[in-house]
Amino acid sequence: MVSERLASIPESTTMKISAMAKKLNGAGLDVIDLGVGEPDFDTPKNICDAAITSIQRGDTHYLPTSGIPELRAAIAEKLYNDNHIEISPEFVSVVPGAKMAIFAAMQALLDEGDECVLIGPSWVSYEPCVNFAGGRVRWAEVDEEFKPVDLAESITPKTKMILVNSPSNPTGAVFGMEILEEIRDLAVDNDLRVLSDEIYEKIIYGQEHVSIGSLPGMERRTVTVNGFSKCYAMTGWRLGYLAGPQEIMNWVNRILSHSVSHATTFVQWAGIEALKGPQDNIKAMVTEFQDRRNLLVSGLRDIGIDCSLPGGAFYVFPDVSEFGGGDKFAERMLSEAMVAATPGSAFGPGGVDYVRISYTASQKRLNQALERIGKMLG
Repeated sequence: MVSERLASIPESTTMKISAMAKKLNGAGLDVIDLGVGEPDFDTPKNICDAAITSIQRGDTHYLPTSGIPELRAAIAEKLYNDNHIEISPEFVSVVPGAKMAIFAAMQALLDEGDECVLIGPSWVSYEPCVNFAGGRVRWAEVDEEFKPVDLAESITPKTKMILVNSPSNPTGAVFGMEILEEIRDLAVDNDLRVLSDEIYEKIIYGQEHVSIGSLPGMERRTVTVNGFSKCYAMTGWRLGYLAGPQEIMNWVNRILSHSVSHATTFVQWAGIEALKGPQDNIKAMVTEFQDRRNLLVSGLRDIGIDCSLPGGAFYVFPDVSEFGGGDKFAERMLSEAMVAATPGSAFGPGGVDYVRISYTASQKRLNQALERIGKMLG
């Protein structure tokens, strides 16, 4: 009764795992939810106050599809200062969440049969977005640190786009200049677009984030996606954005005008405060995430689970192949240890031996989770 295209789209595994954990907790069981990609911090008060002030001011009506001029200007300024991307506010579009930005960009860029390259294990929603646009995914191989290898072999005459996600969900891998320049050269040589998802750019440890859109030759080939959910703990606010060349953004705005109309009005004013206000909360949050990362990686290794040290985001992606693979291990974690995690198969064929564990829980809860997993393994 539904379209063939929609019927081919799987349910989001991360949302499914989170719903299961909440259901078990609601039934009185003490489940430690390490499956969801959501910071456990409150949205900073100054941002909340800005939204309240906006509502009281009467900012509750329709807006232009691409967003209020003040927020688009603030985003363009941020892209210039932080990412070295020079772009007019005219070519910035505000959307209800970075997920919608990715969906709209793929609809605008991909035709039936076009190929999009995903680099190793990749976020669960990328492939469904590609498929819904009529495209097909080609998976690029990665090494033990989840960095791309032999990337050129993934390019075919049907390739239209490469997707870059650094820091990465689910692996936490961070792509340095050498990798980004390789991707740039492939894009230029093969006349490709690059969609760069930079939602975790601020959650990075001891490294420098580089935006591929800032590299020479990529100004007119790159669509940069970002948002407020992760670094400002604004997941439920649903606020993201994308920026790119005029010839792409014009079509993106047409898609948005016929779908979501625009992001919530008063939330956009909160976004201005997030960008313009104090940034101390980000630094404190990243410091805490780094401590949790170190605790979790060390704890997993101590109980015999091989786990690389991620360079960013707030996930570890340990190899559990010797325990039956990601699907079996995640199932055991939930049923035997009451710890929710996401099987690596949700992130593509390269993830079947892994499980994604989020460290968006307190150090106390992470220690409890490690103790439970250790007992589970005997």
